[in-house]
Amino acid sequence: MGTPPWVAGLGDPPIAHAMAEMRPAIDALGAASAAVMGIYGSGGGDAQKKADGSPVTEADLESHRTVSRALAATGHAILSEEGPPAALGAGETAWIVDPLDGTADFVSRTGEFTIMAGLVRSGRPVLGVIAQPAAQAIFVAQDGAGSYRGHGGSWERLRAGPERGAPECRAVCSRNHLSDVDRAVLARLGVAETVQVGSSIKACRIAANEADIYVTTTDRMKQWDTCASWCVVTEAGGRMTDALGGELEYGAGSVAHRHGIIASCGGRIHDLAVGECRAALG
Repeated sequence: MGTPPWVAGLGDPPIAHAMAEMRPAIDALGAASAAVMGIYGSGGGDAQKKADGSPVTEADLESHRTVSRALAATGHAILSEEGPPAALGAGETAWIVDPLDGTADFVSRTGEFTIMAGLVRSGRPVLGVIAQPAAQAIFVAQDGAGSYRGHGGSWERLRAGPERGAPECRAVCSRNHLSDVDRAVLARLGVAETVQVGSSIKACRIAANEADIYVTTTDRMKQWDTCASWCVVTEAGGRMTDALGGELEYGAGSVAHRHGIIASCGGRIHDLAVGECRAALG
């Protein structure tokens, strides 16, 4: 299945020296978006349980196959949530892929699911692409070149912030995995507004200055949940760390982020959230 018109019609993002992998990643996620929406529109997508208890659907698997076939042409290793375990070398260049982020939202038919691919070099994300098929939107970011949203035939530069005091901040939180600890942290921060949103759309809203802070203290986040989002948020001027303020690690070692995630517009609200999470998690 080829790139859908809403992706192909965008052309290349306005980056002076786009990485060679940028267009293949956009086209790969475009093709996967078409496949996923075909299943979504047909009413398909019943979930099965994986060994770890998380849901998986036909759309997850078809998206994985589509993205993996397309990105294989770049010659880089691929670590995908729905693929076989892969041990990446410390200095290896590799794709980290979430074929369907927000499977529960896909099944619940909220439209709030995404497809993500991030490229890592020497343990650091350097390229991120996130497709939001139901909204016909795509987000791209490249190391040192900014973050952009493509929608309606044109590209828009994204900038997080500006920094706000906690009482003026808008928080986004998980629709399906919000814990009592997360609620307590947000309450202690005293943010003005909290909205539940599915998948990596939370990070995209922060990059687009449509939200200011996202906090999750779960120990179940994986590298494919954050790799592309890290690029989109940080290249928009925001910040993403684990919930204790540590840098997120990619590539070699465990795929799990054991200490949660904080994504923000940056500045003092991020540091305050880290402090509250440290207090809550001991």
